[in-house]
Amino acid sequence: MGAKRVLVVGLGSMGMSHALAYDRIEGFEVVGLCTRGIASVELPDPLREAARFTSFDEALAALEPDVVSINTFSDTHAPYAIKAMEAGAHVFVEKPLADTAVEARRVVDTAHRTKRKLVIGYILRHHPSWIKFVEIAKTLGTPQVFRMNLNQQSSGRAWDAHKRLLQSLSPIVDCGVHYVDVMCQITRAQPRQVHAVGARLTDDMPDGMYNYGHLHITFDDGSVGWYEAGWGPMMSETAYFVKDVIGPKGSVSIVMSETAGDVKSADINAHTKTNQILLHHSALGPDGKFARADERIGTADEPDHDALCEREQRFLLQAIDEDLDLTDHMNDAVKSLQIVLAADEAVRTGRVVSL
Repeated sequence: MGAKRVLVVGLGSMGMSHALAYDRIEGFEVVGLCTRGIASVELPDPLREAARFTSFDEALAALEPDVVSINTFSDTHAPYAIKAMEAGAHVFVEKPLADTAVEARRVVDTAHRTKRKLVIGYILRHHPSWIKFVEIAKTLGTPQVFRMNLNQQSSGRAWDAHKRLLQSLSPIVDCGVHYVDVMCQITRAQPRQVHAVGARLTDDMPDGMYNYGHLHITFDDGSVGWYEAGWGPMMSETAYFVKDVIGPKGSVSIVMSETAGDVKSADINAHTKTNQILLHHSALGPDGKFARADERIGTADEPDHDALCEREQRFLLQAIDEDLDLTDHMNDAVKSLQIVLAADEAVRTGRVVSL
């Protein structure tokens, strides 16, 4: 079989990383690039031979690609994905899958109907250390407590990127889907209620938007979780990275090593980097003291952001070539999106949202 012909739509930091990943993978060929202002985009050498478009519809019709990679603003994710699958292409789409849970379900239904593969950009699912973290957390018993955040003190280009995202997405929606997805992978229980609060700490965003948010989730097995996210030059670097799961049998945490003190919260590689996993056992001995010492689990296989993007695309290629059943993958994406959108509703209404 020949290489799958790929159209990459959106060439921001994620789109460019994915485009270069396709170029590195035998089995893919980037045949088209589409973004507004494509004429002014500085393309790296591996991508300069690809056809260039400013219109998604024109690119889709002209190229008839095997794969469409969607890395645009979130309001286009669902319509672009549906059009691509209707045209016969498999789809990779960055998170969030859609702007509403109803739209997300329409995308998933289209994948089933057209028998096309749909992979959503949940990058942590492809990180070996996060896979290990989830695996360990599942052994801690039920119910569980999830404590997670990712606050980003941003300035310069990082703050410019955040302000672009804030045109349509709050931090608890954009980043929250990753960590809510981690919670759902661990508990597999059904979410029941979501509450959230938010704060508008700058006027550098549309009216009604907020750049700090904090959500709480309750699950039907008694588990509870919170997630916190804030963007901007005013954010604190203190405790910006908390990744804890606590159960009756102990706790597991992703911790930064002592050598990581100079890592900044806006560094995209820091958002996936684990450094090490700390496992704490709650069992007590006859003397009432802890029966087992804490364990520090090294994370030697630490792919950077670009390498993780490549792992995502290799998974897409495997799904196509081996006809993998992606039903759980797609349903999980809808569930995590439903939760963070409920949190956004709770911020705006001041009410607890039942799912």
